[in-house]
Amino acid sequence: MVSSVTRTSGIAGNCASEANGLGKGIESSFAVNLLPLPANPLFGTDGIRGRVGELLSAPLALQIGFWAGIVLRNHATSVGPVILGQDSRNSSDMLAMALSAGLTAAGLEVWYLGLCPTPCVAYLTSISDAIGGVMISASHNPPEDNGIKIFGADGGKLPQQLQAEIEAGLRGKISTAATHSNCGRHYSRLELIDYYSQALKKPLDGNFNLEGMKIVLDLAWGAAVGLAPTVFTQMGAEVICLHNEADGDRINVDCGSTHLDILAATVQEHNADIGFAFDGDADRVLAVDNTGRQVNGDYILYLWGRHLQQKQQLPDNLIVSTVMANLGFEKAWQEIGGKLIRTAVGDQYVQAEMLRTGGMLGGEQSGHILCRHYAVTGDGLLTALHIAALVKQTGVSLAELVEQSFQTYPQLLRNVRVIDRDRRLAWKDCQPLQKAIALAESAMGDSGRILVRASGTEPVIRVMVEAANAELTNHWTNELVSKVQQYIA
Repeated sequence: MVSSVTRTSGIAGNCASEANGLGKGIESSFAVNLLPLPANPLFGTDGIRGRVGELLSAPLALQIGFWAGIVLRNHATSVGPVILGQDSRNSSDMLAMALSAGLTAAGLEVWYLGLCPTPCVAYLTSISDAIGGVMISASHNPPEDNGIKIFGADGGKLPQQLQAEIEAGLRGKISTAATHSNCGRHYSRLELIDYYSQALKKPLDGNFNLEGMKIVLDLAWGAAVGLAPTVFTQMGAEVICLHNEADGDRINVDCGSTHLDILAATVQEHNADIGFAFDGDADRVLAVDNTGRQVNGDYILYLWGRHLQQKQQLPDNLIVSTVMANLGFEKAWQEIGGKLIRTAVGDQYVQAEMLRTGGMLGGEQSGHILCRHYAVTGDGLLTALHIAALVKQTGVSLAELVEQSFQTYPQLLRNVRVIDRDRRLAWKDCQPLQKAIALAESAMGDSGRILVRASGTEPVIRVMVEAANAELTNHWTNELVSKVQQYIA
């Protein structure tokens, strides 16, 4: 279990370094040279994310690195390094170096991993003496976006209190008079990624392997291009790769976990057993079964949950998911004695509820899957390995496992682009939309449900309708989308 992992300085090597006295007066310069910032909060549901050159820039990343360093240091029981990784976006090098400059200006040592999955940063932070971790990635967003994800010393998402302190520093609302004034050091520590690689395989070590399985991996031109094929090959699988170079111009473009058509066609073409599609930073994964059918996070949670339930490794038979989880999944899970708790959309909310309830398995329909037996955060590679192992161990194809699980209610999710943030966040005040929602809920009764929300990562309002049949789903989705377009967009 993650809670029993011992933090160790064993990966520190000979990189211990203290400041050299060059930084006196640095705090005052950061405090005075404030950048113009938008009025709305910088931190969203998954760190700070936006268009590079509009919100995200090297000067802002420098400031974020400095203030993150100050806050992490002030809350640490002892001073340790900060682990820094990135995805393949063209802007990631720039932002990573600016962040490192800010962190070293705060007197901290930076261990730079280069290209790696987000869960790699979280894992290495959790097992080392690091006081935090930072990942440069905008996850599934297009290439022109980027983001900054900050982890606490335990490898989990940074608590909102600490996010607020960082933002207060960025806005000039706190003083650094009492902080450390020396400079830290930056070290390239690419070799540490192997610790994460070994941790992925360890739960499946022994006599188990994936020999005889043909697996297709869609790597989305992103962070997992080097690691994922190596790990699956080492486990004995025959691996076919798609979009398997680090390409900042094409990351997530018509590929990966948001575009499964090419993966599905390749699985069928090569008569493969299973296909997996990762997003740009590989913290989420979706699957394709041997018939080319898409297998989303609801099915992954059900199949993995039933496996853990049968092994008596799922406390209270509990799975934590979000309001997006399909009704068909929920009812089927309850029929075999399971309990489902829903949270707001966002893996940080799922993780918080798992910690509150003692839940060991949770995730999102979109492919963020958290299993606290093996990891501290959502991990696409880990999830893919365990689902492949489940298929191998049962001797039943993924298509058959899906057929034996549940039938989904027809569900449609439409995104309506709303650039104006104030209008987007105030969607609940739109009376024509509220009347349309009330009418739809009354018409569907217990046979359907509606979810309208402003995205925390993109300038869109998401409209989701789920109903007992596709006709109802299509009708009410179109009705609600038209109201958003007419009165809000």
